[in-house]
Order: sequence, then C-alpha cells, then structure tokens
Amino acid sequence: MKKMIADSIGLTRGIDLFNQAHFYDAHEVLEDVWRPSPRGSTQRKHLQGLVQMAVAFHHESRANSIGARSVLDRACRNLAGAEDSFPQLDFARLRAELADWQQHLAEVCVGRKSLRPTLPCIILRGRARGRSPVKISKK
Repeated sequence: MKKMIADSIGLTRGIDLFNQAHFYDAHEVLEDVWRPSPRGSTQRKHLQGLVQMAVAFHHESRANSIGARSVLDRACRNLAGAEDSFPQLDFARLRAELADWQQHLAEVCVGRKSLRPTLPCIILRGRARGRSPVKISKK
C-alpha cells in the first residue's frame, strides 16, 4: 500500500497556487510538504521535482531563462515515474507541456526567438484544462 502524504492539504494548496501562476508561493508551500517526507524515498524525489518545477517557472516569470532552464531540467528528471507517487495527477499531459517549455527555454537561452508556450497546469487525470483545482483526498 502506498504511503499517503502527511500534508495532503499543503500539496493541494501548492498545486492550486502553481496552477494560478503564483510560482514563488507554490514553491514555498510545496517545499513545506517536501521537507518532512522520508529521506531517500521515491515520493520525496517526486515532491522535490514539483518544488523545482515551481522554482523554474518563478525564474521564468522574472526573465531568468538560464535559471529556469537549468531548474526545469532537474525537475523533469525528478518527476520521472511520479505517477507512482501521485497516480491521480496527469503527469503524461504535464510532461508534454514541460517538454514544450524545455524546447522554448533552450531556444531562448541561445538567443533564438521562440513563441512562449502556454503555462503548464497540474490536473487530475481526465479533467479538462482550466477546471477547478486538483483535489487530493485526505486519509
């Protein structure tokens, strides 16, 4: 049986803040969820990926494309297999959106013009974009 996150309210709040493009605040809330997670656990690595993703988009919002690219690459590595920790979240869709951002940031960092992709959204599997924020059941 998978171990539930002790602070599912914090996780939900962090995801909601991310989806509202409040990236700095999302990073702070998600970091509070990540900190007490068991060291060395896969879930901790996946939470760190969510924190890093928020940091990357905070950097991007402050026109720090190089920082955004670097942190986003680490976030994507740490989010590999995250559906095992959070099966209710649509990571396939999120990864596709993040891949668009990785391509965009790679172009921008070498001085090429690139159309800015739509901001990614963390959603429940099967839920349409722009709907209500993710709800993660408490145990």
